Amino acid sequence: MGRRNDHKGQLVNTLFTMLLFLVFVLCALFAVLIGGKVYENINARTESTYRGDVALSYIANKVRQGDEDGMVGLTEMEGITVLQLKQEINGSEYVTYIYYRDGKLWELFTDTESGLGVNDGYEILECDEVAMSMEGELLSVSTSGDGGGRIWLSLRSGG
Repeated sequence: MGRRNDHKGQLVNTLFTMLLFLVFVLCALFAVLIGGKVYENINARTESTYRGDVALSYIANKVRQGDEDGMVGLTEMEGITVLQLKQEINGSEYVTYIYYRDGKLWELFTDTESGLGVNDGYEILECDEVAMSMEGELLSVSTSGDGGGRIWLSLRSGG
């Protein structure tokens, strides 16, 4: 009879150990799944903020590079508000157009006489909507969405 109780005791101990191991494995699995979801949410939020910040920084740097008297302004092409940065190279006038279209920020560098339009630009960045407006010598650029922001640029050379 003593051997039978020992055998049952070993069986209960083994069963308890296996059950405890199963609980541990399930807890570890849930921790990994929850951690993966948290990482995914943080990554999505960071990506959204990154796109908004990069769009604003890109436009700000382009304006700072081209800030000469009368060379920076806003215009409209094919119903799209376009930032226009003019410059003279070897006696010819060139212009850089920066604009938002179809969920992306676009740029077009061309001779003013080329006849190229917003359909001919190069994609710079996929981002949420970018809006630009000008009040006197202040250029306002804003992005929408979760990572949206706004920047005001004062044209130092008189716009």
